[in-house]
Amino acid sequence: MGEIFLPTLHTFAMNNIFTGSSGAFRFRVKPNVVMANPKEVDFDASSMFAECWHGPYCYEKSEMEDSETFPMSEEGREKMRTWLENHI
Repeated sequence: MGEIFLPTLHTFAMNNIFTGSSGAFRFRVKPNVVMANPKEVDFDASSMFAECWHGPYCYEKSEMEDSETFPMSEEGREKMRTWLENHI
């Protein structure tokens, strides 16, 4: 089992969707960013939604096998990495 690469928490806090893979395993992470004010992210209220699947096709052409929501924190990011690696 290879380690899954996930970008920094800042990437998700900037509302960027991230897709990745390991062999035939594919995943997509979509942040749900809640702003505390116009310039600050409310990390306690924000989250990251991860979905995964196996196969050669892109997200739009595939059937999701599992999904999970994680808190937007370093601990949540590491829990998401473990969750993803358990699906490879």
